[in-house]
Amino acid sequence: MTSPQPTPDHDTLTPRQAGERAAAVLDEIRTAVVGKAEPLALVMLGILAGGHVLIEDLPGLGKTLLARSFATTLGLDFRRIQFTPDLLPSDVTGAPFYDQRTADMVFRPGPVFTHLLLADEINRTPPKTQAALLEAMAEAQVSIDGSTRPLPEPFVVVATANPVEYEGTYTLPEAQLDRFLLRVRMGYLTAAQETGMLRARLDRAAPEAVLRTLSGPGEVLAMRAAVESVEVDDDLLEYVVALVGATREHPHIQVGASPRGGLALVQLARARAVLDLRDYVTPEDVKSVAVPALAHRVTLKPELWVRQIDGDDVIREIVQSVPAPQTLPRTPVAS
Repeated sequence: MTSPQPTPDHDTLTPRQAGERAAAVLDEIRTAVVGKAEPLALVMLGILAGGHVLIEDLPGLGKTLLARSFATTLGLDFRRIQFTPDLLPSDVTGAPFYDQRTADMVFRPGPVFTHLLLADEINRTPPKTQAALLEAMAEAQVSIDGSTRPLPEPFVVVATANPVEYEGTYTLPEAQLDRFLLRVRMGYLTAAQETGMLRARLDRAAPEAVLRTLSGPGEVLAMRAAVESVEVDDDLLEYVVALVGATREHPHIQVGASPRGGLALVQLARARAVLDLRDYVTPEDVKSVAVPALAHRVTLKPELWVRQIDGDDVIREIVQSVPAPQTLPRTPVAS
């Protein structure tokens, strides 16, 4: 696929143009991240929809490489925080310090002041430090010593987390889990994909592939604006409400999804439409993002842990059981 040239920051994009540029970014990233087509697409959906992404899976599956590859290819400033048990909130947000030359208190920004923040192994640090990200994720700003400082635009948190069964992890608070637009699972490569990854490493004679920068902060904002022009029919909004409502009534779920879950489902479905070069949402768009958008927002009853049933399984069951509307396909938008 021919890579489109980055547009000036002030240009606007149609949904088709935004989808083509997003597809070019994904094609470039796939040269570094092998065999992860669906996780890569989901992270792109989260960025297009203006949200934050939680990548949860076992160590060594490429979570950090994925986040760094998106920052490079999208042309975004990138900072990484390695969350550890002794990390302080000020290590995330920054803190004032005394400047001896001027005899003034000067604010030193923390790593959160960036476009794309990789919060690596976020569940390795105690809840107090995890909570330091809450305001930044929700409001794109940081308040310290009575002063509010806006973060750069766009601002995206890509957090990685190890399964809570691993020693030395702290379960993320429900309030912070709800701030993530979606949760992505990486999974193991197939044998053929893993062989291909090893062969690619030998062929390039370098630890990682060198990625091109195909976009910039202004174009990412333009792609987000294109998502806002995607239409959603009333019957699809009712379908989203029915899916979210079903999470509150399901016998396996102790606490269902909040209204924020419905908002996430709509925005991710619109982003999926853009990635498919459409300016309207279909029921399949909603179904395809229901598990990543809702599974981390529900609390299952404790006894289900013994039966090895997780939130993904329950949301899949809900998607299969809730009737979807019959939306007639329309003519694709012109480029």
